[in-house]
Amino acid sequence: MNSQSVWNDFRQKMPITRKWAYFDHAAVAPLPEPSVKNIETWTNQAMLEGDDQWPNWAKQVESLRETSAKLLGAKSEEIALVHNTTHGISIVAEGFDWQPGDNVVLLSNEFPSNLYPWMHLKDRGVEARIVQVTGQKPDLDQIRAAIDSRTRILSVSWVSYSTGYRLDLPRITQLAHDNGVLLFLDAIQGLGVFPLDVHQLDIDFLAADGHKWMLGPEGAGLFYINEQHLDKIRPFGVGWNSVKHNFQFDKIELDLRESATRFEGGSQNMVGMLALKASLELLTECGAGPQVSDVGDRVLEVTDLACERLQQAGAEIISDRTGESRSGIVVFDMPGKNPVELRKQCMRNGVNLSVRAGKLRISPHAYNNAEDIDRLIEQLTA
Repeated sequence: MNSQSVWNDFRQKMPITRKWAYFDHAAVAPLPEPSVKNIETWTNQAMLEGDDQWPNWAKQVESLRETSAKLLGAKSEEIALVHNTTHGISIVAEGFDWQPGDNVVLLSNEFPSNLYPWMHLKDRGVEARIVQVTGQKPDLDQIRAAIDSRTRILSVSWVSYSTGYRLDLPRITQLAHDNGVLLFLDAIQGLGVFPLDVHQLDIDFLAADGHKWMLGPEGAGLFYINEQHLDKIRPFGVGWNSVKHNFQFDKIELDLRESATRFEGGSQNMVGMLALKASLELLTECGAGPQVSDVGDRVLEVTDLACERLQQAGAEIISDRTGESRSGIVVFDMPGKNPVELRKQCMRNGVNLSVRAGKLRISPHAYNNAEDIDRLIEQLTA
């Protein structure tokens, strides 16, 4: 576990703390100072030098790919840089070799991005089988019962956006593979914080936008595909950057790149990727990694303290806070108080949080501290 000085230094790189006690990383995260500097550098270079700097930008984007691969325990050839989680999910949903009568198994409490792309396959004869989740913990027996010989993919979120429940990935992956099914993981509510080694866990596909726990801007995310599945997914949106001879524009030959970059198509959100690069470098410097993560330990420390203080203030903690089920998301209720009005009061007084499905939700990061929690409690009990 890192010393307190590491988290103090991290906090100094988060200018948001000068105004807000920010507890909404499960929605949209604020940008760290190094990421903003990368944006400012790009802006000035684009304004004053134009594409003279493009090779330098492209080199930095490839550095992001390498950093992302290390964070996931993957190979850089297995990483595509995408616009958002929906984009990553759609790569597989639209590109898989579906046959009429096939099905995909999903959970009822998923964020819409992990439902609609699969439901959209109905006109291709593919059924989206939705397993109802009562409470917080998905019933593995019900998931298993929904799988049959025509199930091709099980797609789940690592951490529930609505409850904060964190799945037992070894068990869910084994369940899928024992039944001959591929696993797609929506990792947006955990990646950048908690350790995740895609090779060790044998994850087949993964997607996550960078604008939550990875502290990046919107429109810059990651997609992982196990290299053994590369030719199982038909690329859509194929463009100049999908082929091996990507810079030979006068050579028209559809020879796809032998890596996940074949899914990137054309020009990228260059400035967004450069910002995400700085954000991931900051997190890895603070101890985020595929096997262990000091960042994740710190997030659990902060959320445990927040839960303790909330309960003392009369809150009812709804999120499962036992063992490895904990995450950076805490959903709670203040009995007798209107959550929407409470949020408005908090926002007016520099405390940022969310309301989801009629419940209050906080999602602190590793740079948050006891002072932030004090401000939260003060507003909730005012």
